[in-house]
Amino acid sequence: MDTEASRPATSQRLSSPPDLTPLLVKALLTAGLRRGGELPTTEFVLEDQATDPDRLADYSRVCGFRLGISLPPTYPHILGFPLAMRLMTDPGFPFPLPGLVHTRNLTVQYRPIPVDASLTIRVRADSLTPTERGREFAIRTEAYHAGTLSWEEASWYMRIERHRRDSDEAGKPGSGSSPHTEPTGEPTAIWRIPPDAGKRYAAVSGDHNPIHRHPLGARLAGFRRPIAHGMWTMARCLAGLEGRFPSASRAKFRFRRPIPLGIKVGFGGYRTGTDGWQVAVTSLKNGKAYLTGTIEGL
Repeated sequence: MDTEASRPATSQRLSSPPDLTPLLVKALLTAGLRRGGELPTTEFVLEDQATDPDRLADYSRVCGFRLGISLPPTYPHILGFPLAMRLMTDPGFPFPLPGLVHTRNLTVQYRPIPVDASLTIRVRADSLTPTERGREFAIRTEAYHAGTLSWEEASWYMRIERHRRDSDEAGKPGSGSSPHTEPTGEPTAIWRIPPDAGKRYAAVSGDHNPIHRHPLGARLAGFRRPIAHGMWTMARCLAGLEGRFPSASRAKFRFRRPIPLGIKVGFGGYRTGTDGWQVAVTSLKNGKAYLTGTIEGL
């Protein structure tokens, strides 16, 4: 998937998905104790992970996917999220969970995954990179069906730091220093971001970050109102193009600006070749992008 990826030194197998509530409490209580440093070299592994049909149906409704015989292309992220939380609240993880910014996401689906599949999920962290704004790293999730890698994802997060990195680091790959042009196409649809999208997505994903659910939590983080989950926005974009790109595909998205809940935005899906798309979610006021992405067949 990514040339910067590295295999973990050790694996820790879990017998069941971690309970998210204690992990969220732990994340808040230990935030002030984390002082940076190297990423852990352990991956977490969960075997025989089945999909709950009711939860899948709720997730599909919240994100706009149709119910079918295969998992939506973003659903394995939901299955891996408890393991990612377990990893990022481990004593050896260097960064506090509150304040991390989800900057971009790459999802690769090699083949459709049946809704009744029993999966092995593997989660690890790597690719720690200094940038102009702080330090960025990847959480990598892999889903195996019948022993074969069927889906994988890299979610990049940034720990924003007040000081700027040295100038010789600023131009390194992944530094975020390269410019990103705004989309030029007109929206192909107008979407209203539901005011309760944060609460509804939290209920189906387990991501209860208060910046997405509560006005006070959002204000404490510097936002005027709650903002949409990045993964909800990405899933909504893929659902908006469902059936128009191959099931074996690569989706690469960058989260450019936070989207306040309750507003109207422009959605653009623009064909690039036979089975490729460019995607953008933009402001109706000034045309600036909240999210940009590409989808291409493998």
